[in-house]
Parts: sequence; structure tokens; C-alpha cells
Amino acid sequence: MAFQIKRVQDDPDPGDGYRILVDRLWPRGVSKERAALGEWAKDAAPSTELRQWFHQHTGEFAEFARRYRAELDANPEAVAALRRTEHEHGTVTLLYSVRDTVHNHARVLADHLES
Repeated sequence: MAFQIKRVQDDPDPGDGYRILVDRLWPRGVSKERAALGEWAKDAAPSTELRQWFHQHTGEFAEFARRYRAELDANPEAVAALRRTEHEHGTVTLLYSVRDTVHNHARVLADHLES
């Protein structure tokens, strides 16, 4: 499978393939044109409750990742839709808006989709 991750604030690139925003909230300061999305997969993003929990416990990424994987396991439709999109389009870039390029939900999601 070919899932990549990238900040939505970064410039679109032809190598991105099909671009999917995987945040529940629209990123501040990014227009729809600039985002150059194929789709917005809100259902694949962490729940509002989990996102708020992580903002209060930023040093607990492993626990966040465990909880997020549990949410993904409980939401097989959203996971299957992303896998179908990858099958249809080849390269898929999962877009996220947080500043941390290492500890973010898109990385957990990409790993989950490739497992």
C-alpha cells in the first residue's frame, strides 16, 4: 500500500497522489483551493474526546496511539473506505494540520492502514 502523510499547510505536489484531509476540524488559515483535497475523511480522524485528551496529555503519545487504534478498530467502515481509495488511486497522502510531524494521528492512521 502507498500511504504517505503530510501537513496540509505544505504545498501540494504531484507526488502526493490523491490527497485526503484526516482531521475533524478544518485547518485554520488554509483555503479549500490551497488544500487541493480529493476528500475530507472526518470519520477517520480521532474523536473530539480523544483529541482533547491528547492536548491535555501531550507526553503520552503511546497511550494516544493505543486509544486511536481502538477507535479505528471500532470504525471499520472508515478504514475500509481509505483502503479502497488507495486501491483506486495508488498513492494517497493523508493530510493533517498539527505542527508535530512525528507524534500525530496521521502517522498512527497510516501505520494502521498498512498493517
